[in-house]
Amino acid sequence: MSDGPPRFRPFRKDFRWEDVARLAYKDDGEAPFRDVTRQVLFASPDLMGELRYFEVGPGGFSSLERHRHVHAVMILRGAGRCLVGTEIRAVSPYDLVTVPPLTWHQFRAAADAPLGFLCMVDAERDRPELPGPDDLAALCADPAIAAFLRGEGPDG
Repeated sequence: MSDGPPRFRPFRKDFRWEDVARLAYKDDGEAPFRDVTRQVLFASPDLMGELRYFEVGPGGFSSLERHRHVHAVMILRGAGRCLVGTEIRAVSPYDLVTVPPLTWHQFRAAADAPLGFLCMVDAERDRPELPGPDDLAALCADPAIAAFLRGEGPDG
C-alpha cells in the first residue's frame, strides 16, 4: 500500500476511470447549470493541484462564474463553445483553454453530443463567484455575449 494517489487509473469506457466516482457538478440551487458531472482523477498534496474530468451533456452548460485561481482546460470529447472573459470560442477535442484569475467563464456543449474536458486547478481553491446584476448587465452589453448566455448561436 502506498501513500498518495494511485499510480495507475485505467480508463474503462464512456469516459469513466476505474475507482473514480461520477459526482454531481455542484449542489442543486448553488448556481445555474444544466447536465454536468465531474470526476476527480488526480489529487495530491505534493503537487497542490487536482485534475478533474467534467462532462456537459448535449445542450448543457456549466455555471457562469469566476475565481481567484487559474484553470487549464483541455477538451477531450465533443464540441461546444466557451466564454472566457469577453471572448467566445468554438472548442473541440485537444483544444486547450486557459482561464485567467477573476475571469468570467462558461462552457456549453453542442446540442448533439456531450462536451468532456479535463480541468487542472489548485487543490486549495477559492469558491466560485457568481455574477450579480451589475456583472450580468456589463457582460450582456455585448450582444454576442448576451446571445451566448441565452444559449443562442451555433448549436445553441
